[in-house]
Amino acid sequence: MRSIHLLLLASIISFTSCLPPNEVPEEPQQLSYNVVIFLIDDLGWTDLGCYGSDLYETPNIDQLAEEGVKFTNAYSACTVCSPTRAAIMTGKYPARLNITDWIAGHQNEYGKLSPPDWTKYLPNEEITIAEIAQAAGYVTASVGKWHLGDSVAYYPQYQGFDRNVAGYYRGQPPSYFYPYIRGNDTLPYLEGGVEGKYLTDRLTDEATRFITDHADQPFLLYFPHYAVHTPIQGKDSLTAYYQSKVTDSLQHTNAEYAAMIHSTDESVGQIMHLLDSLDISDQTLVIFTSDNGGLELFDITQNDPIRAGKGSAYEGGVRVPMIIRWPKAKRNIATIDEPVITMDVFATVANVLGTGGAKDYHQDGVNLLPLLEQETEVLDREALYWHYPHYHPGGASPYSAIRQGNYKLIEFLEDKHLELYNLEDDIGETNNLISKVPEVANDLYNQLETWRKEVDAQEPVPNPKYDSLKAQEFYRY
Repeated sequence: MRSIHLLLLASIISFTSCLPPNEVPEEPQQLSYNVVIFLIDDLGWTDLGCYGSDLYETPNIDQLAEEGVKFTNAYSACTVCSPTRAAIMTGKYPARLNITDWIAGHQNEYGKLSPPDWTKYLPNEEITIAEIAQAAGYVTASVGKWHLGDSVAYYPQYQGFDRNVAGYYRGQPPSYFYPYIRGNDTLPYLEGGVEGKYLTDRLTDEATRFITDHADQPFLLYFPHYAVHTPIQGKDSLTAYYQSKVTDSLQHTNAEYAAMIHSTDESVGQIMHLLDSLDISDQTLVIFTSDNGGLELFDITQNDPIRAGKGSAYEGGVRVPMIIRWPKAKRNIATIDEPVITMDVFATVANVLGTGGAKDYHQDGVNLLPLLEQETEVLDREALYWHYPHYHPGGASPYSAIRQGNYKLIEFLEDKHLELYNLEDDIGETNNLISKVPEVANDLYNQLETWRKEVDAQEPVPNPKYDSLKAQEFYRY
């Protein structure tokens, strides 16, 4: 079925080139824009200079924000990584895909609820953004983390990517230093190397090679860094530099994590400088974002003023940086406050590829180009939704949530209690309004219920082994 869909898509894309001479439009052929997607792992909302960090130095990403547009209300599709990655690939909510936790997920053995029988891989039947790009004549590469299935059959090279560099089933590297080994585990699809070579630098070399080799043809580069996920390993020189900067008065105080962010920033800078040197910046869409909120466990980072972190139902789990540089964007806008979400990356890229009419391929995302080009200031959608029927050591118990306008409603599925926040007035989610504006809560809850039914969201089930005391051990991770 997927091959039939792709053949049909390719035929639609190429239709105008097959018209008889007297039917070919007179206007010049549309420029094919390259696409570069940076997906940083576990990067929190305040983990960049341009988003307010008081320790981490990110001059290259800050420059990207100056050249492009910074989104202040950007969200990941999930509070953990694999579901967000699946959402980027398909443009669909994780709940619609039944890919609702990191693969293979945590298990709270004695929790009140047990997770549903969810899908632990990205099915080959799903049409990915890479396959759409291939059908449009693009060359494609995935450089870095994949984490969308244990079987090789679900790896990037079988999901529309002409090249897979270092992408496999694990969600973190064995080590950030060559030969990238820990125990019996090592990174595949990354032959050779120099002793001690930092992984972020090595992946950047591979991405640079791909762009250079294909600068004369349209390309899609998906660059999902392993950084800044654990293990927290920065270069010694950078770690020492940041350690000299740390004081008790700072919000961010983890020098080794700062070093990892520094190397990631250098990577982004190298790619952006390469696009400039090859004179293809003006024909390249660049998207920079994260797969979930920053990890506050183990004092890795701190997400204030937003609440909690990775694995949580609150803003710290899902609010992320997002920066887009689009050559046709209006230059008089620096920030966009409209709420956006992971699936919008797919929808936006699909439109840049010339497949914006293929609604089936991004049914849950919205094209962001009209925002960037100032054709509109608001998106045509009802709300944003989340569904996480799992437990996570970051503090999450199973929950669903909806954001509409400035209001966010969370339903915690263990006891069905609701919390309601006005994010414009209370970004830290400290003032539960559930009893103060019940009509708002009721309306949002009804919308959330309707959405869960529409996407056929899987629900957690009662756990016969439930033990309230033992269940708390799970959170002592």
